Amino acid sequence: MKALIAMSGGVDSSVAAYLTQKEGYECIGCTMKLHDDPAVVKENSHTCCTLDDVEDARAVAFKLGMPYYVFNFKDGFRENVIDKFIYAYEHGLTPNPCIDCNRYMKFDKLFERAQVLGCDHIVTGHYARIEKRDGRYALLKAPDENKDQSYVLYSLTQEMLAHVLFPIGNLTKAQTRAIAEENGFINSNKPDSQDICFVPQGKYTDVIKELTGRDYPKGDFVYTDGRVLGKHEGIIRYTRGQRKGLGIAFEEPLYVLRVDPVTNNVYVGLEKDLYSDRLIAGDFIWTCGIVPDGQKRCMAKIRYRQKEQPCQCRGLEDGRVEVIFDEALRAITPGQACVLYDGDEVIGGGTILQA
Repeated sequence: MKALIAMSGGVDSSVAAYLTQKEGYECIGCTMKLHDDPAVVKENSHTCCTLDDVEDARAVAFKLGMPYYVFNFKDGFRENVIDKFIYAYEHGLTPNPCIDCNRYMKFDKLFERAQVLGCDHIVTGHYARIEKRDGRYALLKAPDENKDQSYVLYSLTQEMLAHVLFPIGNLTKAQTRAIAEENGFINSNKPDSQDICFVPQGKYTDVIKELTGRDYPKGDFVYTDGRVLGKHEGIIRYTRGQRKGLGIAFEEPLYVLRVDPVTNNVYVGLEKDLYSDRLIAGDFIWTCGIVPDGQKRCMAKIRYRQKEQPCQCRGLEDGRVEVIFDEALRAITPGQACVLYDGDEVIGGGTILQA
């Protein structure tokens, strides 16, 4: 059996490669070249996809005696990740580009390349698990809740899950680092990447302006009663739930409630105005391979670091999904992902359209 290992240059994917080889697979290592931004690829960046990352991945692959390739996926990354990121902020949404990268690059594009290379499986260093249950594949949370990445993997279909391996899914980060150190990997103590790979230092507004060449005009801050409270600095700077950086003098703290790209208004209100007990999600994927009949009790996450919340979901006729929470949640944000869980299993997920 042959496996294509997605190697980011970090410790997780390096140990995943080692464990896959140890299981007897014929392994091929690869790294995706996604962009040429000099601000990103410089050494010591806090993102993934730097030049150092490529060299670290190459060094580990060489140590393990496996072939190693760098695949040029820049065009697909610009279209499926960066352009969608820009579109979201220009339309009052708050995107999650790491989910799009997993969906369109790490799996769609790598599956195509794996077929060309005759590989049976794709291997990544994600902290999640896959089990066969009742004739189907279940995507499961990692036992280490601090590292669980199942939230960003909901787009995996049953066909994909049949050919994906997560070798470190049952490990803690400390265990992963220990394996890397025992095997003398150059990146055994390498820090985890933190920023979005094409947004160094988290300055996403600068990146959007540079890539589009556009200036985003000022507009009105509008209160819930219709009063104009001041001028904002361009809608791409604001997201639902934001408090800092508004620069409005008011008797109580104000928060962004909604960004309207049509009127160029940013609507603000009090914290109590942020709470909602329902949402509609679109572009929905039933990871479990089963579309529930009627309403289903489950748990849902509306952001990566949030604990799952009790709710009920139901599929709508147009393919969207309505989620109703037992208790109102703060700042359900359009553009982010809503991921549904049944126990430790991801049953599906989609993009929040409205709350």
